[in-house]
Amino acid sequence: MPGRRAGVGGKNAQMPSKSRTDAFSAVLGVGKPLQGTRKYRNVPTTVDGKRFASKREAARYQTLVMRQRVGEIRGLECQPRYPLVVNGVKVATYVADFVYAVADTGELVVEDAKGVRTRDYVMKSKLLLALYGHQVREV
Repeated sequence: MPGRRAGVGGKNAQMPSKSRTDAFSAVLGVGKPLQGTRKYRNVPTTVDGKRFASKREAARYQTLVMRQRVGEIRGLECQPRYPLVVNGVKVATYVADFVYAVADTGELVVEDAKGVRTRDYVMKSKLLLALYGHQVREV
């Protein structure tokens, strides 16, 4: 029967209401984050009509645009995708924040504006290095 938990509290035990469990979660600091709060506390930001996952990423974009205007870098791309294929099997896709070439040397730079180094990020960046030879620069 909906709303009952089998074997807990007897025959007529009711499950706690949703608002009651949310209140317990908020007090204990467990469960989903409060509404409007993101897991890593990033704040999505829009600059020049482009949406960025965080203020840090948006600020880095503005810096790179200025560097491109003065000729230090060229070919700035946002959110380039790199398929990570091992032995003909697509394992994942790495999405970098930015990629550009240094004007003087032609060196290709793959950048990620990182706040939190997740396990997935570490694995994907290692795969990117192994498959493409690009070391991710964290800023």
